Amino acid sequence: MSIHDTIDQFRDAMRDAGITPPDVIEADGQLRRFHVQGDKPGSRNGYFVLHLDGRPAGMFGNWKTGLRSTWAADGKRMSDAERETFSRLIEAARLKAQAERRAEHEARATEARAEWAAAVPADPAHPYLIRKGVRPHNLRQRGGLLIVPLFDCYGLLWNVQRIQADGGKRFKPGRAGGLFSPLGDLRDPATILICEGWATGATLHEEAGHPVLCAMNAGNLLPMATAARSAWAGADLVICADNDRHTEGNPGVTYATAAAKATGAKLILPEFPEGVPGSDFNDVAMLRRKGGRHE
Repeated sequence: MSIHDTIDQFRDAMRDAGITPPDVIEADGQLRRFHVQGDKPGSRNGYFVLHLDGRPAGMFGNWKTGLRSTWAADGKRMSDAERETFSRLIEAARLKAQAERRAEHEARATEARAEWAAAVPADPAHPYLIRKGVRPHNLRQRGGLLIVPLFDCYGLLWNVQRIQADGGKRFKPGRAGGLFSPLGDLRDPATILICEGWATGATLHEEAGHPVLCAMNAGNLLPMATAARSAWAGADLVICADNDRHTEGNPGVTYATAAAKATGAKLILPEFPEGVPGSDFNDVAMLRRKGGRHE
């Protein structure tokens, strides 16, 4: 079998396992990392190692999903010695990648903390706050940008989100999963509300009075709820979903339901009259303030 055929078979095995192989496969026995389609830009969660000495064999996987698979050219199982060698190589690379990611997150957190320290309390007349009908609470501001702090459950600030006057939002590169922007007193709370966006959280806090954790996006609801369940074990958790009823699959409700089931939290959804736009609890509040008018 030619080298080209061997590499093609290895690619096919990766595809069969659900991993899109990288453009270049180096068959040198060294572990290679690559970007997995659909992952965050710049991430390299995919890996493979392939050698051609003796019997061609290799291993590949995805650190993010936990997938790991072996391959051998003759279709037979890898020997124990081959598997052990590859496994040691992959584990060492995984630990190195984790250390690199931690160092990157720490560096980005230092930048975010400096930006937060340099900002001033947000202006209540900021166009975004006026449009959303909420107070600034703990937000800060630099120029025309609102600065939203993102903490972990230990109170450490890791990142910030910037909100422009027109509502455009952008995160700084760095850690995002499991972080939240808090509203209210979290010292021994009886009930904690968990939602997606900051304006939604501000609305919920102002109207219900409970502390709120803003996960910032639907995909972070489960990590955030899991962290909250551990940090505030005695509190009742309530997931306040976005009702993305006009989006296929309704991701707001789908992710919120999964988070509620996994953590034993309650789940509530915003409801809207037929034909009225809106998806979150801030939209509900703004509609109510307008007397239910559809504008």
